[in-house]
This record gives sequence, C-alpha cells and structure tokens, in this order.
Amino acid sequence: MRQRLLSILLVCFVVSCATQTQPVVDNKWLDAPVAQQVAAMKRGELTAEVLVAGYLARIESIDKSGPTINSILLVNRNALAEAKAKDAALASGEATGPLHGIPVLLKDNIETRDMPTTAGSLALLNNDTRRDSPLVASLRDAGAIILGKTNLSEWANFRSEGSISGWSAVGGLTRNPHVLSRTACGSSSGSGAAVAAGLASLAVGTETNGSIICPSSMNGIVGFKPTVGLIPRTHIVPISVTQDTAGPMARSVADAALMASVMAGQDEQDDATQAEARPEASALAAVNGNIQGLKIGVMRYRQGNNPAIIAAVDEAVEKLTALGAQVVEIENLEQPEDFWAKSYLVLLAEFKTTLNDYLLSSPADLPVANLDELIGFNRTSKREMQLFDQSIFEKSAATEGMAGEDYQQALALVRSATREQGIDKLLNEYDVDVLVGPSNNPAFLIDAVYGDNAPEGYVGVGYLAAIAGYPHITVPLTTVKELPVGLSVIGGQWQDAQVLNTGLAFERANQFIATPAFLPNRLQAESVNGIQSPYQKPAQ
Repeated sequence: MRQRLLSILLVCFVVSCATQTQPVVDNKWLDAPVAQQVAAMKRGELTAEVLVAGYLARIESIDKSGPTINSILLVNRNALAEAKAKDAALASGEATGPLHGIPVLLKDNIETRDMPTTAGSLALLNNDTRRDSPLVASLRDAGAIILGKTNLSEWANFRSEGSISGWSAVGGLTRNPHVLSRTACGSSSGSGAAVAAGLASLAVGTETNGSIICPSSMNGIVGFKPTVGLIPRTHIVPISVTQDTAGPMARSVADAALMASVMAGQDEQDDATQAEARPEASALAAVNGNIQGLKIGVMRYRQGNNPAIIAAVDEAVEKLTALGAQVVEIENLEQPEDFWAKSYLVLLAEFKTTLNDYLLSSPADLPVANLDELIGFNRTSKREMQLFDQSIFEKSAATEGMAGEDYQQALALVRSATREQGIDKLLNEYDVDVLVGPSNNPAFLIDAVYGDNAPEGYVGVGYLAAIAGYPHITVPLTTVKELPVGLSVIGGQWQDAQVLNTGLAFERANQFIATPAFLPNRLQAESVNGIQSPYQKPAQ
C-alpha cells in the first residue's frame, strides 16, 4: 500500500508543479493523433513539457478524482524533466525520432528502469529491476517519454477462475470510462481505459489470450496484437512462451502502426523474434489503407446473436466491399472436442515454467522465488484473497511444467487446431487474405460476487489468433447501449502489415469515435433519460 500511496502523491506533486509553471494545453493537442502532436512540436506550436503536464492534469481530474476510473498505477516522477530535455534537444536541432516527446503508458507487467514492475501483485511490490525491457528501450530511442504504469488484472488475469477483470491488489479496480459500472476487461484494462479517457498519447498492453483485444474493444479504442515474435518479450512478466506478446493500444490505427514499427525488433534472448519471415518494421508504419482486390472472410459462426452487433458487422462488410474488397462468408470451423481443455493445460504448464524462471531472474529483493512460494505468500494476505481465490495458480503448480509429455501433446494439438487446421485452413480453403468479425460483446457488469460473468458470452475468433500467435487488430465499430464494440481483422503469421492496412481502411470508411461519457450506469444515459422516474401522463 505504501507504493500505492506514493503513486498518488507523485501524481499530485507533478501535476501541481506543471500547472504552476505551464500554460493550460489546448485539449485538441491532447486528443490529436501522434503524427499531429509530433508535427506541432516541430513547428513550435506545442512542447513535450506542455503535453506531459496536460496529461498529468487529466490523470488527476479524471483518473484519481472525478469519475475515478483508476487506470494509472504509478506516474513516472521523471516525466516532466524528460519532457523538458526533449524540448531542449529539439530547440538545439538535435535529431529526433518518430515519437519525439510523446507520452506513453506501460502496462505494469513490463519492466522499465525508473519504476517497479508489480504485475499488480503485493509479492512484486518491490520488483524494481532498474532495467528497461527491449520494447521500452526502443520507445525511448524513438523519442518517447514513459509517462507511467497502468493498472491491470493481477498477474495478467491468470490467477483465479473467479477473477474480476481490472482488479489488482496493488492498484485496486479499473473501471470502464463509458459506463463506470462495467468492466474495462482484462488484463490490459488500465491501458485500455487510459487511452479511451485520453490520459496519454499511447499505451502498451500485453496479450496471452484476448488481453489487448478485449479491453480495446470494450473501451472503444484500437488494439493491435502482433504476430508472436514481432515485439521482444524479454523483461515482461510472463504467462506463456508460445502466446505472450506486447502490443500497441491507441486512438487510431495509424498510431498503432507507428508504435508497432518502433517496438518491433529482434532480441537474442527471445527465440520467437529470430524468424527470417518477420516483416520489416518500416512496412508496418507505411500502411496506406488501400484494400482494392483484398479478399475478406467474414466469420459468421462466431458473431453471436445480438442483432445490433450483427447489423453493425453487416454494415462494416458493405463499407469494406465499397472500398474494393471481395467478401466470402464463413459459416463454420470444426475443432477437436478437447481443444479448450488442452489449450488451458498449455497455459498452466507454460506459466509454471516461465514464471519460475522470471522470479529467479529478477535482480530485486523479492519475498518469493517460485510459484509455490507465491501461493504461500497470497495465503497470508487478506487483501490478495478477499475477492477471489488462486485456483489457476494451484492448478499450474500441480503440472509438470513444460517438461511434461502431456504438455507437449497438448501444445501440438492446439497449435495444429489454430494454425494448419484453423486460420491457415480458412485462409487457404476460402481463398481469402484476412478474416473479420466482431471483436466481442459489449462490456459486462463488474461483479464482486460471481467474478467475470458475461451474460451473452464471448464472440469473435480472437482465441484462434491468440493461440496460433497470429496478428489481430480491433477497430472501433459502433456502440450498443452506450457501450463500444470493435471489429476484428485477423491474418496469417507475419501478415501484420496487411492486418494493420485492413484496419486502417475500415477506420477511414467507418469514421466512428467512441467518446466516453463516464456514466455511473446506463440509467443515466440520455437515451433512457427519465426512465427511472414514474410515468407522467401528458397534460391535456
């Protein structure tokens, strides 16, 4: 809790200093695309210091007070000083990168040299490794300023089968800025809510199975989960060596593409980044939105039963067709009966092995050195165990880790089911370039009794891309009862540029922005205004 208090004090101190010495930034710059922010700095219309101070003021007024969405775990106390240094460098004519002076938030399972990395757990409260993950080093090299750390579902939502997305013992509960009683979704909940609320130019999330796509879709922003291996994973608290990846969470596809191009790279400590087929980083930022002749498969069999979502997908397909794309309907995909059990086993086994390796590798003085000790630590903490258990931890500890033969068999099955007999099969048999469909249903209620509980279930085929390790983007599609819904685009391995390009084309055609209303609940929305009050008979 001391770290939590420190984070709030730092926010207050930094914002106070900023507002005393800096003019109030025009909101148009806080809400502008990254390219416009950078261009304004080069023209002298904006400074990095003013931009950082503006976001810090928003964090204070929206995140820590006002609606109190609670998406920011810790503010970087060096952010304003770094912004001033960026301004001085620009004034002296020094070379600048594509993200010069741009404030970026990091999900708090990604290591950075100037802040602890807790994964939301009290056990990692002092996990101050003093090292940048490779993706953070790349962001800094491009001129970015690390503004702070975002809250997350604790341990990236891989602790309990009864968990509440968006809650961590360190950070508390993150709320959806559109309707505060609704989930921000896990596990990159803080990054999704922060970008939706306009608390930074950009944010980084991580995904194992849906943790970039779900919070992006439910918070109404763009989220891009790249091919596993496009962005290095070293010094990120792990779950799965075969599925984990970091990715951009942003207001626009262009911003996400630029960010992906900066973070992409090879890393000697991450074998997944060594593939020869990986795309050039420059190709990611060069997408132009031209999809003339592109063949698109529409995943009808996972679009759910919500008529508003189905209608919105139909309209999206019409817009893509008008841009010159060819559309093919896909009604079904068979999968092995034990697919879900095997995919769960893969994660349980990989988590045990990779987490133990991570804990041993941390240079910080931690109270735990392996998963068994972590389970014991949580049992002694009332705060950790007050809302839900650690059933996933216990199941993971009972496996043989990645050394077990059952793990190898399960991995082979789910890889085949999602690759050769999954996405690759659909792309080849239907002769299409990408797959599209709804990203998910609207956000469900935060439920401290039953945990995450989606009454209409989960839609979309994001799980295929997650388990296969293939690229997936979600782009704001519409709102359903004041809650955002996204459109997903999924491609084959290393087809990241094509997925980004299709997302950009749809974004331009759709022209939809999901603006948060910070409603306490939907009954306060204008669309149902007065519905709680008794009926008043019209005057005669």
